[in-house]
Amino acid sequence: MNAKDYQLRYSRHLALPEFGAAGQEKLRQARVLIVGLGGLGSPAALYLAASGVGTLVLNEFDRVDLSNLQRQILYSSADLGRAKTTAAAATLTALNPDCQLELLDRRLQGAELEAVVDRADIVLDGSDNFGTRFAVNAACVKTRTPLVSGAAIRLEGQVTVFDARDAASPCYACVYPQAGEELENCRSNGILAPVVGVIGSFMALEAVKLIAGVGAPLTGRLLRLDAIRGTLSMTHIKKDPACPVCRSR
Repeated sequence: MNAKDYQLRYSRHLALPEFGAAGQEKLRQARVLIVGLGGLGSPAALYLAASGVGTLVLNEFDRVDLSNLQRQILYSSADLGRAKTTAAAATLTALNPDCQLELLDRRLQGAELEAVVDRADIVLDGSDNFGTRFAVNAACVKTRTPLVSGAAIRLEGQVTVFDARDAASPCYACVYPQAGEELENCRSNGILAPVVGVIGSFMALEAVKLIAGVGAPLTGRLLRLDAIRGTLSMTHIKKDPACPVCRSR
């Protein structure tokens, strides 16, 4: 992209005194890993690509199903049966061809997960099972990589930031003990489509803030959305001194 087009594309960012050219350049240099390209990963990926993040690493092993289209806005009816990473890449490239995409169409585990997380500046977790969430959290703690975690079910959602670079920050396992019940899912409990849009957008916002160094991230704070009442509430969360994942950090 030539300089004139760059200035025009990101002109609304460049006009922000607290963001400006420095913030936009940090986005251009950033590498963001998105785990899960469903209802949360879809809006997050779209806004990060549109915002000018230089590299998005897309991790998802599922294929597009008709039931996804009610809320997973990366995809269309023409994508049915396609790998979500491939379909997402087409949408994101059409939106911003200067965003570099790396596709990981498989479940990341063990040393590979840790290596992929270690190369990222920020990780966004929009997965739908505790196993993945605990594994991603452990990798982020070990590599000291900030983690933006979002969840949504029925008519409510939540988002927070776990930042292993901050000694006072809790991790995912501080808040959700690993002996807990299996994560509720949208298939059995339902989800109102715009709810994941709101939470996924908040996840992208927190990632942009962390990358650009703008404002106060949600580290140590859990933002909750109650769509029925139309309210947002904040809960402070603390590091667990006995946490088996981050206590020895």
